Amino acid sequence: MTDEAARRTMIRAAMKAPYLEREEELALAIRWREEGDQEALHRITTAHMRLVISMAAKFRNFGLSMGDLIQEGHVGLLEAAIRFEPEREVRFSTYATWWIRASIQDYILRNWSIVRGGTSSAQKALFFNLRRLRARLAQGTDPLSSSAAYREISLALGVSEADVALMDSRLSGPDTSLNAPLADEGGGASDRLDFLVSDDPLPDEVVGDTIDDERRSFWLNSALEVLNARELRIIRERRLCDEGATLEALGEALGISKERVRQIENRALEKLKVALVKANPSFESRAA
Repeated sequence: MTDEAARRTMIRAAMKAPYLEREEELALAIRWREEGDQEALHRITTAHMRLVISMAAKFRNFGLSMGDLIQEGHVGLLEAAIRFEPEREVRFSTYATWWIRASIQDYILRNWSIVRGGTSSAQKALFFNLRRLRARLAQGTDPLSSSAAYREISLALGVSEADVALMDSRLSGPDTSLNAPLADEGGGASDRLDFLVSDDPLPDEVVGDTIDDERRSFWLNSALEVLNARELRIIRERRLCDEGATLEALGEALGISKERVRQIENRALEKLKVALVKANPSFESRAA
């Protein structure tokens, strides 16, 4: 049986299901609530499937399968049955309507576009009412500009004009695959993906930078071998740490004045420069 045939069979069965009188509905709800009676649950949900179908039909213009909308509405119906409190003396259909609508709307928001829309109540209201409000405003004797229409809709739904404009742009066109072909001037075809700009460096640049970093690291480690122990400690703690030590702190640790630390540091830097230039003569021009 095809999906369409299954959907038609389900709709026919739902339309044939008997209505429940208020007293019978209450008794079934109590049996399900207090005893977990699965037959009572089945009778309640079966009797209200026509409500699910009717609600799903109101959202058929969003381009999604009617069968899927009905299935999601049925999920909402089951959620309503689980949460329904018979002692509140409210008809089950009144209570279930909210859950059915919410389940269908959540499904549409998840599947209508690969770009998720807002999930707040105001954003949901904007998504599901924007087209209707625009159509109503267009029926006026004086046509409104887009900015004026956005202003009216934002006031009606309690959202910003920017949100209205953004949602309108999203609803005005479908998603486009990045692999969709585009004809180029040479008569060939390229994907949209080929025209996306990336801020990341090119692979050859990454490799080049890695090689340069390794070479500089080798030169520096070789140059550090010309320093004596005290010079090496000062250079490491002053120049090669994320948070360099102060002259005063190093002076106290080494038992010398901070001025003496500065002199040793300068001498060590000169020795490093000489060693680096000796290992790579082109370094002198770059350092200058």
